[in-house]
Amino acid sequence: MRISYLSRNDFPKNKSEFSSDIAAGLTVAIVALPLAIGFAVTTGMSAASGIITAIIAGFIAALFGGSRYQVSGPTGAMTVVLIPIVTNYGAAAIPALGLMAGVIVVIAAILKAGSVINRVPWAVVEGFTVGIALVIALQQIPLALDFPKGGGDRTYIVAWHTLTGAFNAGLNWKSIGAVIFTLLIKFNYPKIAHRYKFKVHIPASIIAIALTTMASLALNLKLHAIGDIPRSIGTWSGSLVDVKNLSHLILPAFLIAVLAAIESLLSARVADGMVHAKDGDKYDPNKELVGQGLATIAASLFGGMPATGAIARTSVNVRNHAKTRVAAMVHAVILLLIVILFAPLVSAIPTAAIAGVLIGTSYRILNPASLRESLQTTKSEAFVLVITALVTLFIDLIWGIAIGIIAHFITSWISRRN
Repeated sequence: MRISYLSRNDFPKNKSEFSSDIAAGLTVAIVALPLAIGFAVTTGMSAASGIITAIIAGFIAALFGGSRYQVSGPTGAMTVVLIPIVTNYGAAAIPALGLMAGVIVVIAAILKAGSVINRVPWAVVEGFTVGIALVIALQQIPLALDFPKGGGDRTYIVAWHTLTGAFNAGLNWKSIGAVIFTLLIKFNYPKIAHRYKFKVHIPASIIAIALTTMASLALNLKLHAIGDIPRSIGTWSGSLVDVKNLSHLILPAFLIAVLAAIESLLSARVADGMVHAKDGDKYDPNKELVGQGLATIAASLFGGMPATGAIARTSVNVRNHAKTRVAAMVHAVILLLIVILFAPLVSAIPTAAIAGVLIGTSYRILNPASLRESLQTTKSEAFVLVITALVTLFIDLIWGIAIGIIAHFITSWISRRN
């Protein structure tokens, strides 16, 4: 296998592109911080392990991966696979698990398995994108309502239990108001900046988070904030890998590798679609697998957890005008600086503001105008899109892709018969 690395196009060509990358990286870092902590804690690991993963895996995947826009780290989909593993074997199993899963992903790249994802029909990719956008939005309900997460093993079930619990207990209108305020700023600031021709580009998400935080403090709303941030970046955990006990982790490691590969490659493909990338600028699937494999190996061996490309953070990166892979690398460096220097400052950000930014991002990923267009194409493609989205939302993304592909072949066969 021949994979070329780090061409001139992978880095900013001028000061303007570099500034865009820094601004995008800063925005993504602010959004990524509570997600990294939340996903790690949900899995049964420490908050520090989530931050370690976002920093180490985020930087390595950006440097060695095949996408200019991909941002990697802990994801909600990965927690679904990791929770039962941590429950059965404990967090001490994660270094070995990450090592094995990372190696499997790199082997998949050597076998050029990444190219297979480019053959997934576009209607399936669009359905997957819609499903993921809905999942991301539903995951924000506990933060938006400032209410403990409801029980359940599916996103929609957790969201429903959270909603019913919040209604019964009485809605937190201050938190809901903060989400609405964040959304209003996020969607209207670009229009204001364009109208008054602001010379300095500041991502709308940063403005929204900053103003919501200041309003919360000024009005003494006492909104739930990100809170204390672990001020450490991990220690070597490779010594925990016990070769004698690897056999029972082979199947879980394989499932994690499959999930990491599919989620990362589809996220990178969606990002290319968002920027309308031309042939020479599109992501390299096998190179992306190498980056993701190395990222998971490194993160796991330093106290982190398996990582994947994260479509929410990648979309935030794209929407904030990232130009090259430097934006994702900057995101990792800023997370490191936050841990070392600025933890007290960032800890004051209301989680409702983060929820607002991600709900806004979900809306942009969904892109209602484009979705209407897609649903007005052939009935067979519309059916494939809808079934993929529903299965992704109500079951999981791997089944969403699998059933979507099956639906595509069935509808294509019926069309040819007619």
